[in-house]
Amino acid sequence: MKRLVSIFPMFLLLLTGCQPAALPASGTTPTPVPNVLYVNPGRDLGPISPYIYGSNYSMYGAVPAESIQAALDSHVTVLRWPGGQWGNANDIQTYNLDMFIAFCKQMNATPTISVRFQGGTPEAAAALVRYANIEQKYNVVYWSIGNEPDYEMENGKKINPVDFNPRWRAIAQAMKAVDPTIKLLGPEIGQWGTDISKTPKYPPTQTPTGQERKDWMTEFLKANGDLVDIVAVHRYPMYAPTSASPITVDTLRQNTLEWGPMVNYLRDMIHQITGRDLPIAFTEVNSDPTPGLLGGVASPDSYYNAIWYADVLGQLIQEHVFMVNQWVFAYRSGGLGLIYGSELRPTYYVFQMYSHFGNEQVYASSGVAEVTVYAATRANGTLTIMVINLSDTEQRIPLQVKGVVLSKAEVWLFDATHKAEDLGQQSFPSDGRLILPAQSICLYALGK
Repeated sequence: MKRLVSIFPMFLLLLTGCQPAALPASGTTPTPVPNVLYVNPGRDLGPISPYIYGSNYSMYGAVPAESIQAALDSHVTVLRWPGGQWGNANDIQTYNLDMFIAFCKQMNATPTISVRFQGGTPEAAAALVRYANIEQKYNVVYWSIGNEPDYEMENGKKINPVDFNPRWRAIAQAMKAVDPTIKLLGPEIGQWGTDISKTPKYPPTQTPTGQERKDWMTEFLKANGDLVDIVAVHRYPMYAPTSASPITVDTLRQNTLEWGPMVNYLRDMIHQITGRDLPIAFTEVNSDPTPGLLGGVASPDSYYNAIWYADVLGQLIQEHVFMVNQWVFAYRSGGLGLIYGSELRPTYYVFQMYSHFGNEQVYASSGVAEVTVYAATRANGTLTIMVINLSDTEQRIPLQVKGVVLSKAEVWLFDATHKAEDLGQQSFPSDGRLILPAQSICLYALGK
């Protein structure tokens, strides 16, 4: 057991901020050193948002009594609610909101709330903000309006951005009139892509008449880029409702390469259209959102989904994304849910692994295919290094940490036989090579 772990950490500093800001400085994209994992703890890349480790709390998936302690131990830091289609079809009742806020307090998680768009009104949204923040003093900061307007229907018809944008604005203005301190996420569109050809359009497909297809995000930013505080999108890369082909490990592994380009494309679009550098949120993320997917080698409940999600989080941390909400925290049926009845799905342990990661990002790069590395420092100066072996084979790879002689580290391991386990102090191998189990996540903490 000892031979399979070895990696290292050192130190730097500090804590994370809570306000949506901190965009990456230019020139921080890691340049790989061939065949080496390289970390430079002296190159500070800025704070990691505490909201990167979020999930969705669905009205279709309350945590069962037997799993409450697991929920409290999950290290999920933010919960988006009511999540998904329920909020499009139902009004949030005050007792619903009270119960959700009470659960967030138990979890020590930040709440984000989506008010109704289809069938909703500015008056109803404003009343909900007034109840939450003025009457009850819950001080809910993060709010959104509707869910996936590019995908959902209203009165049996697809929603048109020409209609959506002014209605979104009216609701947003009514909410901010009640509490100007709230931060609005939007437009919450689905299936963000890496370029203009891969982002949601209206109509979704080309019409026989050749009707101009409008890009949802472009139109939203033109209309509401001055009012939205955080630009929010969703992404389910393996969602293919017309395909009967199962998700494979290799397709999931290759998908990790698209997340950086997706963020960069969105960030460039925001700046070009609005002239502002707004924070970015991925408020629904999973390999696939389809209930009923269960038992596949790369389905949402699978072991490899955890390996994939750990790397997706690493990529989004590297790109300074402000908020990420995995879909979904708990669920009643199908392959979804970090918590499924009394069962903890493998992706649950990704949050436990990252709970040991630092909060100030430092430079790290991998020159090895299918192995990634991310590094950070804790407030006490401890350097932490997360190494993810996406490959199907054990890897032996040299690690270089600038200015540090590697000797010992405290190690946590997630692999086929270890569920985010603390392996204690481990000695660094004499030949300087890390030994990484196949399909694994290793976290190394090196103190001052």
